[in-house]
Amino acid sequence: MSQLYNSIEPNIIDDEMVQKAIEEQCPEDIGKLAKREGINLKDVTELQLGFRNILQIDNLWQFENLTKLQLDNNIIEKIEALESLVHLVWLDLSFNNIEVIEGLDTLVKLQDLSLYNNRISKIEHMDTLQELQIFSIGKNNLTTLEDVIYLRRFKNLRTLNLTGNPLCHDEQYTLFVVAHLPDLVYLDFKLVSDTTREVAVLKYQDLTEPLEHEEAQALAQLEENQAKQKELEYHKTAFVEYLNGSFLFDSMFAEDTEAAKLAYLPGVGNLLQAYRTEFVSVCENLFNYGLKEYEKREAEVSDFYEGLHEALTANQQEGRKIILDFENRNKRRLDEIHSASSYDIAESKRAEYKEDILQLSEALMTLEMLIADQLEELIKDFKGNIAVIASTFIENVKGMMTQCRDLENRYHEKLLEISITTLEKSVKNQLDEDLPADVRMLLVDKNTIVNAINASHGIRLLKIAKRESDILSNTYRWQASVTEKAFQNEIDRNRDRVREIVQYIDNLQEELDNIEILGPTE
Repeated sequence: MSQLYNSIEPNIIDDEMVQKAIEEQCPEDIGKLAKREGINLKDVTELQLGFRNILQIDNLWQFENLTKLQLDNNIIEKIEALESLVHLVWLDLSFNNIEVIEGLDTLVKLQDLSLYNNRISKIEHMDTLQELQIFSIGKNNLTTLEDVIYLRRFKNLRTLNLTGNPLCHDEQYTLFVVAHLPDLVYLDFKLVSDTTREVAVLKYQDLTEPLEHEEAQALAQLEENQAKQKELEYHKTAFVEYLNGSFLFDSMFAEDTEAAKLAYLPGVGNLLQAYRTEFVSVCENLFNYGLKEYEKREAEVSDFYEGLHEALTANQQEGRKIILDFENRNKRRLDEIHSASSYDIAESKRAEYKEDILQLSEALMTLEMLIADQLEELIKDFKGNIAVIASTFIENVKGMMTQCRDLENRYHEKLLEISITTLEKSVKNQLDEDLPADVRMLLVDKNTIVNAINASHGIRLLKIAKRESDILSNTYRWQASVTEKAFQNEIDRNRDRVREIVQYIDNLQEELDNIEILGPTE
């Protein structure tokens, strides 16, 4: 580094540099104010840090709302410390010493990126920049045309600059780029003509058509995965995720090595299949019931807030009417006080106006008390309805999970019977078929086989209990959350409304107190 920067003093972004940059880019009067009183970095949306010999990017985490950042003409070697700048739309890192594209993952809103004149040899690590529209990576070390194919993932890319890279010397450069980026409007500062586009598409269709097919398949797979994820989130919200199938049943046996061995015993295969069919049926009944109950819960919440909104709207309209009546009655009174012919007349009118203000305050506060009482009753009824919905759901879930336990207990009992019978036959050498060696090890004596079966049974019961507990816990949390939110929203609304009324009355009173009485002119 000493040889590279022997004539340059490398800098790191620090508070002093940032403060100076902000002062320089502000208008003169604002810059002086910023220098004297400081500035909230969260309010800064643009920052110019070019030509400052910056070697390392750092200390930008406080610029939460930055949309434009210039770091051009420095000696930066690595893209880093930008992860907090999630609102960045425009980023200039041109004329630096960057070798690898990295550190951009969180900049999902980025539309304009310049990496012009660096040392980059590969276009990579930009997958999250799906909003990218303008990309300048000219005068770097890109050598292969295939690098351009990476840019096909940016469906909004319209302007690209690659000029000055070794790959530009390829005689097919322009046609290759245009063919593989068919939505490109400008390439290397020039408008892509329709003729060029037609020739490019025709020349490279044997390469682009397979790419398009692969991309279509990938897109279809992505959409399918997103749909599945959305559906899963819906099921989670209903507290019944993974109950629409054999997931719970399979998980009960997944880590149970003893159960796998016991499946080789005569008759256990059929027993297990019958158990699975019945168990999955109960799970699917619970799943379908859960979805219906979720819709019922959502409807109850929606109806409550709709009723709340109607009550508040009627109250607000009444409040506005009261205020409008007051203003209509008193719109000339202030002028009358101001120009009263005598002090006594002015004071009399002032007293009348003050009394009107007092009555207005009482009317508005009374109206607020009425709506507060009305909403309290609505919330009380809502809480009761939610409690009924939750308790009904919980009882039915418990009932269905009891069915699962009953099926497990029945399977366990029959498995014990088969195992002991098989043990007895084994002792007498009366088995009709050979069993694997690890299965025969369980048939040493009654205690061994019974202990293994009981252990497996306990594992499966725990799995059932855990799933039931998860559903009940989620239901209790939902019940508490939805009712507490309703109560807290009303507390906040009431407090804000009272504060609003008090402020309005205080402003009227202040306006009245500040009136100067002119009296008659001579």
